[in-house]
Amino acid sequence: MNDTEHLKPVQDTAFSLAAKHRIGPWKLICLGLYYGLARYLPDSPFPGAWIGQASRCWLAKQIFAHCGEHVRINYGANFGTGIHVWLGNNSSIAADAWIGNDTRIGSDVMMAPSVTILSNSHNFARTDISMREQGAPPPRPVTIGDDVWIGTRVIILPGVTVGSHAILAAGAVVTKDVPEWAIVGGNPARVIRFRKLEGTDAGVDNDAHQ
Repeated sequence: MNDTEHLKPVQDTAFSLAAKHRIGPWKLICLGLYYGLARYLPDSPFPGAWIGQASRCWLAKQIFAHCGEHVRINYGANFGTGIHVWLGNNSSIAADAWIGNDTRIGSDVMMAPSVTILSNSHNFARTDISMREQGAPPPRPVTIGDDVWIGTRVIILPGVTVGSHAILAAGAVVTKDVPEWAIVGGNPARVIRFRKLEGTDAGVDNDAHQ
């Protein structure tokens, strides 16, 4: 046996994933209904949008670790197995979002389309074998505070905590923790300014962060 044979990856199936993540039969059925049907049902402003929203939200409540009240799960949203996802009240998972497992989203979080939140990475330290064969390190959960606005196509990397009341500008690549009340943007994201300084309201350019 050579040095890489024991590292050859195994192709996951629906059943192996269920066993790995300890997903019970009911949640497995709900995941099948979500990814096979509800994910593709209409969304606003198209006719029948309420059916799509109601179906996705109901299934999310069956799947997530916690799913609050008055949430929105929009067309095309992907949240993996979802069993470690936490979603607070009045928050949304936007259209075509990718939400990694082990993601905690607070209350009153607004999310624009095509946001990516990653909680997993890949090992690459060894150079004698391919990165594909090195597997993944343990997940690093992402935490989003309350009252956060996440712009379109924002990418949040594993292990990041976003403080409450922050704004992540469109296209930002967030590689480190974001302080409360901060407005961040760029690649890698940096603090542009703060919404609130010493008890004052700094104001926001409402067109800058769509």
